[in-house]
Amino acid sequence: MPHPYSHAMKAQEDTEEGIRLQKVLAQAGYGSRRKCEQIITEGRVEVDGQLVTELGSRVDPEHQQIRVDGSRIHFNDHHITLALNKPRKVLSAMEDPKGRFTLRDIIGDRYERVFHMGRLDYDSEGLILMTDDGELAQHVMHPKYEVEKTYIATVKGHIGGNVCRRLVTQGVVLDDGLIRLDRCAILDHNREHTMVKVVIHSGKNRIVRRIFGAIGYPVVRLVRTQIGPIKLGEVKPGAYRVLSNAEIKSLDKEVGL
Repeated sequence: MPHPYSHAMKAQEDTEEGIRLQKVLAQAGYGSRRKCEQIITEGRVEVDGQLVTELGSRVDPEHQQIRVDGSRIHFNDHHITLALNKPRKVLSAMEDPKGRFTLRDIIGDRYERVFHMGRLDYDSEGLILMTDDGELAQHVMHPKYEVEKTYIATVKGHIGGNVCRRLVTQGVVLDDGLIRLDRCAILDHNREHTMVKVVIHSGKNRIVRRIFGAIGYPVVRLVRTQIGPIKLGEVKPGAYRVLSNAEIKSLDKEVGL
């Protein structure tokens, strides 16, 4: 005799009712859609006691019991997104086997399913967005949405406006190809250092440091101040704030959600 769930699932698929299972998992904080699809195909998901491995499956999370690795998920379409100010010497991770200070040490256990959208290197500072919304995270981090990031870089040496213009119009060739800044402006300078505001949509590892290092101006301090429409604001190093509904809507719009 077929399991009663199979009839319910077939009816949902035939009428296109319900929500795709991978979307429900993403909204429950299990990562991006792609990650949730992997969880399903690995045979780790049960719906009403029945193993589900088909990616097209649709469910009603309000009335069906969904478990991942035996644990019931808590479906929540009201997500939390944080703007965190990462200090230097903090690892952009939720845990570290070497015992270094991480993002989890800053946010504590209040938001258990929150994870970071992108990274900053160990010696860089500033804005990191964190969320329990897997779909939002996937869009923010995906290269095709070209989310702009704004940095304040303090570099060694004196940079003129001609250097900034060249980095925008011509770019610089790195080991992994040609890269250009979207915008560049000199903010301040003295005999030893220049403070530069740069905007770039590339999310490649250590990209700002690599760009200026390649042209002979090593970065001595790097602070990210904005991601898309979201600004760091007055958040102090080692602290965070919850994004407002208006900010979330603006971020959703920026990444096509």
